[in-house]
Amino acid sequence: MRKAAFIPARHAATRFHGKLMQMLGNKTVIRHTYENTVATNLFDDVIVVTDSDIIHNEITMHSGKAMISKKEHESGSDRIAEAVENMDVDIVVNVQGDTPFIQKQPLYNLLQVFEEDEEEKIQVASLMQVLKEQQFIEDPNYVKVAVDKNLNSLFFSRSVIPYPRSTEIPITYYEHIGIYAFRKQSLLNFTKWPITPLEATEKIECLRYLENGIPLKMVIVDYMSIEIDTLEDLERAKKFLK
Repeated sequence: MRKAAFIPARHAATRFHGKLMQMLGNKTVIRHTYENTVATNLFDDVIVVTDSDIIHNEITMHSGKAMISKKEHESGSDRIAEAVENMDVDIVVNVQGDTPFIQKQPLYNLLQVFEEDEEEKIQVASLMQVLKEQQFIEDPNYVKVAVDKNLNSLFFSRSVIPYPRSTEIPITYYEHIGIYAFRKQSLLNFTKWPITPLEATEKIECLRYLENGIPLKMVIVDYMSIEIDTLEDLERAKKFLK
């Protein structure tokens, strides 16, 4: 089974322009993400796919692999699909460029979902972690996911899900970590579907899978990753690095 990791990297991020080129210690955010993904030794290839010459040069000048996507894309998955269409790969992992502290174990667990799926029923898998602090549970920048008893996704939202109508029932809240693994054909199918209503409303791309009847197999990770979506996240990341 041939596995490749792709890191979609858009320079003009809506909420935090140029965030991937921000310095985190002595390296940029995107370089941390790329080098930590390579260091896992889980993949046959690791490639940054970007619309930016600045990011492309940042990776290649430090001996990394990067490619310029040919056109504008609505999502990171669309950008990766362009790159993999003619490549020999079975499992494609989308590592978000703004996850500089990516570690081996969560990615290993994500890939194991497909290794153990002998009937190839699982088409897409992703990561989640327990969210405990109320301020983050209520923060729309933190995407929440509700799952069934088999850890298949039921819904993703920026709102609080599930809503605690009864305060007597203990609830575990999960944050969706935007790292995906796809079977190649499932990713290519995704790019051929039009943007769906819930996806457009929530601005969460994986809702397109749910709206087309494909659940995501969710994998629980036991560490608190920092995704850099805001300047405040960057400051938290700097403290974490120290």
